[in-house]
Amino acid sequence: MSLRIVFMGTPDFAVPSLDILVQNGYNVVGVVTATDKMGGRGGKQLIESAVKKYALEKGLKILQPEKLKSPEFIQELQALNADLQIVVAFRMLPEMVWSMPPKGTFNLHGSLLPKYRGAAPINWAIISGEVETGVTTFFLQHEIDTGDVIIQTKIPIGENETAGEVHDRMMLLGAETVLKTVQMIEKNNIILQKQNNIEASHAPKLFHETCEINFNQTTQKVHNFIRGLSPYPAAWTTLDGLEFKILRTTKEIILHDLEPGKFISDNKKILKIATIDGFVHVHELQLQGRKRMDTVAFLNGYKFDI
Repeated sequence: MSLRIVFMGTPDFAVPSLDILVQNGYNVVGVVTATDKMGGRGGKQLIESAVKKYALEKGLKILQPEKLKSPEFIQELQALNADLQIVVAFRMLPEMVWSMPPKGTFNLHGSLLPKYRGAAPINWAIISGEVETGVTTFFLQHEIDTGDVIIQTKIPIGENETAGEVHDRMMLLGAETVLKTVQMIEKNNIILQKQNNIEASHAPKLFHETCEINFNQTTQKVHNFIRGLSPYPAAWTTLDGLEFKILRTTKEIILHDLEPGKFISDNKKILKIATIDGFVHVHELQLQGRKRMDTVAFLNGYKFDI
């Protein structure tokens, strides 16, 4: 008899994990996702989550609770009689929800736990200069991202790779790992590993004010900070009093006597900014109120004093 699965998720990152279960014939009896929000230009457009859009296409039952502890939602969830719940990029669940199914609730997390527990694991792994990361499936318990590990799968991080690029690769890797995890649970073929809390590190939520670039540090650290925040929420500095997002850089380590943060340009193709031991070369950027562009396009319309 096939497992009755409830899937919980909201953004694009979660869709391949839901899709791989559907494509492999698993019995997804319900999908729990975020409530619809008003957004778009003027806030007049109803925005549905990526997971809801997929679930609608596939004719899956959709639940969109405002409160996860509401009696109506708990009753609706119990009625689905799930054997297993799967969480991919959703909210923190109350115990009455994650403890409900007999086979438990597992989560897919975008790091090699116990490293980078928290809301922004991909960003912080890159900002911290990691050369590899990965995904972890684990059973939920009281403390966030601390449960027993089922599977971990590793991927390398390229020298100039951005958080967005790692996210897109990890999204597909995560789906494969979710499928393997379900197959193992189905066969009662899992060996759980306890997390070592001594090795834990944290990946807290990112805020606009903490994304300002400090050029008074090494080129490598500045480069990691920029790519770790690209494309969202994006590292920024100011130019002529306007916010200036930097989305893609390469690094040049060379001695100089310039002030960190000084812009250098040939007004044609090159735009670089001084650090304490070299320069970051800017290749993609976005001025406040403008679209993302490459450096050549930017320098067509902006001239520095040479």
